[in-house]
Amino acid sequence: MDVRRAAERYPGGDPTAGIESFHAFSFGPHYDPDNLRFGTLIACNEERLAPGAGFDEHPHSHTEIVTWVVEGELTHRDSTGRETVVRPGDVQRLSAAGGVRHVERNDGTAPLTFVQMWLAPREPGGEPSYEIVPALADSAPYAVPAAGATLHVRRLAAGERTAVPDGAYVYVHVVRGRIRLDGAELGPGDAARITGADGVAAAGVTPAELLVWEMSG
Repeated sequence: MDVRRAAERYPGGDPTAGIESFHAFSFGPHYDPDNLRFGTLIACNEERLAPGAGFDEHPHSHTEIVTWVVEGELTHRDSTGRETVVRPGDVQRLSAAGGVRHVERNDGTAPLTFVQMWLAPREPGGEPSYEIVPALADSAPYAVPAAGATLHVRRLAAGERTAVPDGAYVYVHVVRGRIRLDGAELGPGDAARITGADGVAAAGVTPAELLVWEMSG
């Protein structure tokens, strides 16, 4: 198990424009050849947008993009004509496939924080697709078959334990609270990369919320 602390992430964004970003993997100008991906996960970005701030239209291709809103509301518009608002507890997936352009903004009056995770698809190309699963239930798996990955959301009370899925590659990101994972204590923004996960469990030190990726390759 490889624990990466929140403070080790690469800072990004544009604070003067109300955008703060924290990147768990090499991203943009932050290039580290030893930190390009884990399994099929190639990005795990925590984004904080002030009211009125956002990312203007920009392109993506050959990427499965999954977004989890922590607080606030995320307005999403893309080149297929969709416009949606993503709220805490919703899972949003944009399959960029052969190419798509989109806008992400905080059009609300409160600060917005979201975690956005990018996965490499098994096969490039295809037609873009999009979906939102509102209010994903605790422990309900969300599969991304194109990337051979499944997202599990865990919300723990203090002292509560939960099994971490067994798998070739498992990535655990702490959204809020503190947990104990295989003897290590993790806090907000910390992550663990587990290779060959087998019988691993997480316990809430405080009430906590986790995003757990189970990946086959």
